[in-house]
Amino acid sequence: MSVTTSNDGTTLHGPGSRRRPISRRFSRSTHGVLIVAICLTAQVLLVPPSHATEPVHPADSTAVTAWNSIALRTIFTENGAPIPSSGLYFGFVSIAVFDAVVSIEGGYRPYAYHRHAPQDASAPVAAATAAYQVLRHYFPSSAGNLDRDYAAFLAASPDGAGEAGGQYVGEAAAAAIIRLRRDDGRDAAIQLAGVDRPGAWRPTPPGFLPMLVPWLGFVKPLALRSARQIRLSGPDPISSARYARDWLEVKNYGAKDGSSRSPEQTETAMFWNANSVAQYQVAMADQVTRRGLDIAAGARSFALLGTATGDAMITCWRAKYDYAYWRPITAIALADTDGNPATRPDPQWQPLVTTPSYPDYASGHACITGAASATMAELFGANSLDLNVQSSVTGTSRHYASAAALDQETMNARIWLGLHFRKAMTDGNRIGRQAAEWTASRNFQSTRRDHRS
Repeated sequence: MSVTTSNDGTTLHGPGSRRRPISRRFSRSTHGVLIVAICLTAQVLLVPPSHATEPVHPADSTAVTAWNSIALRTIFTENGAPIPSSGLYFGFVSIAVFDAVVSIEGGYRPYAYHRHAPQDASAPVAAATAAYQVLRHYFPSSAGNLDRDYAAFLAASPDGAGEAGGQYVGEAAAAAIIRLRRDDGRDAAIQLAGVDRPGAWRPTPPGFLPMLVPWLGFVKPLALRSARQIRLSGPDPISSARYARDWLEVKNYGAKDGSSRSPEQTETAMFWNANSVAQYQVAMADQVTRRGLDIAAGARSFALLGTATGDAMITCWRAKYDYAYWRPITAIALADTDGNPATRPDPQWQPLVTTPSYPDYASGHACITGAASATMAELFGANSLDLNVQSSVTGTSRHYASAAALDQETMNARIWLGLHFRKAMTDGNRIGRQAAEWTASRNFQSTRRDHRS
């Protein structure tokens, strides 16, 4: 039996061992790792079964989609991770899974783990092991459930050298990304309390809470060179005509009462008041499954999405911190202080839904959507997305044929909710798209000569 220890203390068992995790004490009759319903911070989002009880063919993506479902449950349901920072952890998981799979399957350039796999190592086992190890490291309170999930997965997989090799590779790939992300700025002691100045963000009702996860904008990106790499023009000056135009739009269409919204626009707004990171993760799983992607292509799809989302949110949160621009609920109530003759104060105005506790510019939702739409355009074609998205708020699904249609609807929706000025939406969407394009052009690339992306 060959045993080694990584630089971060993770024990790596060589491919010759018949090592099973401690959770192997659970019965081999415990089969599957499918998560059918995922509760997302007091909301329920239905996820199609992953069917992990069925035999996993080495070339299919069942293990990848199954452990993506487990990641959703772990990150949101069990640990209540804030939506803005959750993208980082999906990035970590998906990168480890990608590296584990491609070290066995080949076809793409690895990200952090650059060693060849033992002969006959199982790619599905490697994917499951990588996800398990990363989730267990960052979310130790979920260790019990993760142990059971992993034991069930192994119980349904064939015994033999392929399994042992897959475990070895998965552990090593997880250790590589965990080591790489040490001291990356997460949870740093950074605050933005807000100031009482026209145009500046300050805590909003009803909670009047300080900025959520202000440290996110100071985290080392996954693919971008820095959190300020994507150039922004910033929000409109509050004395400008463009500001007045956007101010009037959100006041008229984003109001809780007396709005100019149509019933269809209200439905659209509420559809997109769900957890957007989870929505696009589930939508990607659906894409990978319906398109029949093999395990390497499926792992790459999630790695592109997770990395682009993480970097888009780092960039977005740095913009929120740097510009600290006020929200519509503040701007409409205090319009008599903005020096703009085209605006009039309305202290009674309320948005359709509660305003989140962070500044307007740039929109986090737009950054997430831009990352998702550009990633899927890269993978499946901008005008052939065939994308299905579910909403835990309305309990409905929507279909999008193009990236442009998805971008436009989501940008309108957040204005109709009363949460953002349009400039925050358009610039946020651009952040996400540029983060995705940068990621796809430099990471997770094919090693095949006929690759043209």
